[in-house]
Amino acid sequence: MAKEESKPFEVYAIKYAHHERQARENYINPDIHDSSMPMDYFMWVARNEDRVVVIDTGFNEEVARKRGREFLRCPAASLSLLDISAAQIRDVVITHMHYDHVGNFLLFPNADFHVQDREVNFATGRNMRHACMRNAYEPRDVADLVMKVFQDRVVFHDGDSVLCPGLSLHLIGGHTAGLQVVRVWTRKGWLVLASDAAHYYGNMEHGKPFPIVFNMSEMLEGHARLHELADSAGLVVPGHDPAVLERFPAAGAGLEGVVAQLA
Repeated sequence: MAKEESKPFEVYAIKYAHHERQARENYINPDIHDSSMPMDYFMWVARNEDRVVVIDTGFNEEVARKRGREFLRCPAASLSLLDISAAQIRDVVITHMHYDHVGNFLLFPNADFHVQDREVNFATGRNMRHACMRNAYEPRDVADLVMKVFQDRVVFHDGDSVLCPGLSLHLIGGHTAGLQVVRVWTRKGWLVLASDAAHYYGNMEHGKPFPIVFNMSEMLEGHARLHELADSAGLVVPGHDPAVLERFPAAGAGLEGVVAQLA
């Protein structure tokens, strides 16, 4: 796709929850000098004058209590910070079906949900017989997505595909069988929302994957693929790093620490 065919998108990260953690919890083969390394939870928005696309939908307060996370705000309601309503969204990309990326999608009544074939097969198949494999999935979320399939509200993707001019989906795998990342054309160039292909900048920079991993080789190769897809290293945005809110400016007055404008 020629760049001139696409109107650049603005891209935003909205923080909706937080969790205190230690560095040893975020790396395989961590450094022996452990330290605090908290996790932020985001949803993302890409918009231009033609289209608004939401990337992931976050969890709700009930799930936050169940899993011991600090719930700050409803992700769907937080769209109002950008003068967007969940009801106006027509396309939601589900990067993968872990609880912190696929909850709340019932709050998007007019959207189609874009997901990889492999992820749905994984989340509904024999791997879910194993507690360690299903731990990051909420059965209710998986069942609700299946219901959306029967309502013709799920768009399946088999590998890389273009959702619309200037925004494409790329199968990475690794963290889960069907994890996909989102590549967006912006005024800064091609930006990649890595989701959990890399939770933190350090996962990529130090070659130390996050411990929840389905396929180690795919995860490590995925780090390289992220940088191939982006126009610069600074345009690869990890899925959970609090540093995102430090490296990118707030989207407006009063939104410091809540909404970052990535491009």
